[in-house]
Amino acid sequence: MSAAVFPGGKKSGRVLWIIEQGLCFLSLFFLTAIPAAEVVARLVFRTGVPSSSWIMEQMLLSIGLFAGMITTKKSEHLSISLIQVFPEKFRDWCAIGTHLISAFVLTVVALCTPSFIKIGLVGRIIGFIPDRVYALALPLGYGVMAFRFTRQTAALLRKRIKGAGVWLFPLLAVLLGAWASLPAIGKFIWNFDVPEAVYRVIDIQYTIAWYAKIPATVILLVAALSGAPLFVVIGGLALLLLQASGGEIDVVVNQIYTGLTQNSIIAIPLFTTAGFLLSESKAGERLVVTFRSLFSWLPGGMIIATVVICAFFTSFTGASGVTILALGGILYSILSEYSGYSEKFSIGLLTSVGSLGLLFPPSLPIILVGATMQTDIRHLFAGGFLPGIILIAAVAVFGIIASIKTKIPVERFSLKNSALAIRNSAFEILLPFILITGYFSGVFSLVEIGSIAVIYVFIVEVLIHREIKIRELPAVLLKAIPIMGGVLSILAMSQAFSYYIVDTQAPENFARWMQAAIDSKFVFLLLLNLSLLVVGCLMDIFSAILIVLPLVVPLGQIYGIDPVHLGIIFIVNLEVGFLTPPVGLNLFLATYRFRKPFTEICRNVFPFLLIQLAVVLLVTYVPALSTYLRVIFPTNP
Repeated sequence: MSAAVFPGGKKSGRVLWIIEQGLCFLSLFFLTAIPAAEVVARLVFRTGVPSSSWIMEQMLLSIGLFAGMITTKKSEHLSISLIQVFPEKFRDWCAIGTHLISAFVLTVVALCTPSFIKIGLVGRIIGFIPDRVYALALPLGYGVMAFRFTRQTAALLRKRIKGAGVWLFPLLAVLLGAWASLPAIGKFIWNFDVPEAVYRVIDIQYTIAWYAKIPATVILLVAALSGAPLFVVIGGLALLLLQASGGEIDVVVNQIYTGLTQNSIIAIPLFTTAGFLLSESKAGERLVVTFRSLFSWLPGGMIIATVVICAFFTSFTGASGVTILALGGILYSILSEYSGYSEKFSIGLLTSVGSLGLLFPPSLPIILVGATMQTDIRHLFAGGFLPGIILIAAVAVFGIIASIKTKIPVERFSLKNSALAIRNSAFEILLPFILITGYFSGVFSLVEIGSIAVIYVFIVEVLIHREIKIRELPAVLLKAIPIMGGVLSILAMSQAFSYYIVDTQAPENFARWMQAAIDSKFVFLLLLNLSLLVVGCLMDIFSAILIVLPLVVPLGQIYGIDPVHLGIIFIVNLEVGFLTPPVGLNLFLATYRFRKPFTEICRNVFPFLLIQLAVVLLVTYVPALSTYLRVIFPTNP
């Protein structure tokens, strides 16, 4: 096994690390195998797999927790960080503070889980195993994450101070978290008959939470901007605001369990796995050769090829950064060294097209928007098709015009080379057609399509092309797990935070205030665009969907905006937000990939940013682009 999979350390630590990965991989295996078995049972034997839906939900719970543990170990949780330009010493102290907050919040969550498991679950048998056994992943997962944040804090402190203080502050964070968990601990021990002395302490905690809610909220928001994992900030806000309003803090764990057992999001880890298997093979290189042979005889042909290939990869991985990092090198070499495009143009193009595929099946953001809005995901995929085509066409046309103006030479078309390239990449070219046909025809569910995608890509890249060795699979999966862990961790905590928001009727009250303040639907849409661009440049797309979209949905209802149209507006704005200075995610990834100054990347991207902004306005103010194709799928499958 590679060193990436088994990092150095004590033997016992390595064994636990192997077990942790193994449980995550095993859960992912069952999550892939059960829908496939369901397909075979339904089509061949006209039956199904008993309790398959419930078992998959529990596998999703396991993946969410184990992937979160691994993501914590690798320090790759999704976050906002505006302090990268500051000196290293300042960044270290900020990291120490955010890690202490993370250890505190996750200790509270971990210690709230026993009361939920004891009281909140009914002991339902799922595949001969009680649901309480599956739910043990909750205290294990959040407990390990809390422990890892304490260790990381101690490691950071060791760089700055000496002596007992290295472990003193992490220990205090854990002890404070245990004290804050007393209401849930008391419920676990005494059910609802808590002794008077304990009750008085709990009453003091509720009073403190009431008075501390504003300063504590400010601290959590500052921590978010300083690089604290977003799922920790969201969970901390949920715990704080629930207790400050007199609610039970173990409701947070109840909502986390609900969030991590939603059948509608099972497809997320499946498509993430398929996307990373593709990106780690030579599928990208084969597609580059194919599209180059098909289009390089046209003016701007390589621009067309680049846009289509990047859209394909982004649609499967759901993360534009993966496309830039995986394909940026080879495409930059072809564009700049072989095709004659300037360095500035090539970098600007590759940075801007990294997120173009987010509107096409099987886009993870589309799936998440559908689950969040309770809207038919097929309608959203249909709604994203025309805006996605327009976005791709706009960038491609700009590239063609630039190619003609700068007199980029074209290559001679070779039917023989094109046929050979198509044959070599036939399996990858067929993949989207198989998945789209199977899903939109209603033959397979979204989860089943996700399972088929993983199995298909595994067979093609591992067994047929043999570009990924069986022994290399753990290392490949470890690259996909931080995306799963980051997204599912945020989704779980967002479910708890949304519970509080909905309970306070904040979205409806905000919507009524907006209606009174702004009469025009068009002014509202413009403000929505501006707001979402800011959100897109500050947050990753998954966090934005789970946190901001529930606040926007009631506004869309008041102004009479079609839900599908609203969902597409949301995603297309966030796509462009990735390119928006000062903190657009794609800008930083391009700086890392192409080793160029940040300001230079911004200048190179600017023309492409203007083009995409124009498409955002077109999609926003012409709703038919998002709603016209929906008539093909009039009902839910």
